[in-house]
Amino acid sequence: MKTQLEPLDLIMLVDDDDTTNFVNKRLLTKLGAAKEVLIKKNGAEALEYLQKSAQEGVAYPDLIFLDIKMPVMDGFSFLDEYHNQALFENGSMIILMLTSSASFYDLERLKGYTSVKKHFSKALTENDVKEILIDYYQKH
Repeated sequence: MKTQLEPLDLIMLVDDDDTTNFVNKRLLTKLGAAKEVLIKKNGAEALEYLQKSAQEGVAYPDLIFLDIKMPVMDGFSFLDEYHNQALFENGSMIILMLTSSASFYDLERLKGYTSVKKHFSKALTENDVKEILIDYYQKH
């Protein structure tokens, strides 16, 4: 029996690579994973959005796909600020890391962030998205 999952309200892609964003947004849209997919080009833009969400009540993401290596503010700096500002208290958002070159050091460092559930290689696949939706959002 196939379970139909409700689409999430908002997924945020945080990545400086336009091609990766295009491919991931197209896949998420095709699969009906979310009502809206929002793209931010670096951690600073994503933090600004989350702060605005906390202050002005704009939609808070259900899920963030976060790249590790970006200019302006990388994924680790984003995570540090996200925790320092206690932005995680605004909801039950899940953060998943996306990377094209995860070093052992990066993967070990990710274990220190409780908000990061898992990491995936770029670009997302249909199986990745289905696994994520079932593991984290299917009501049991």
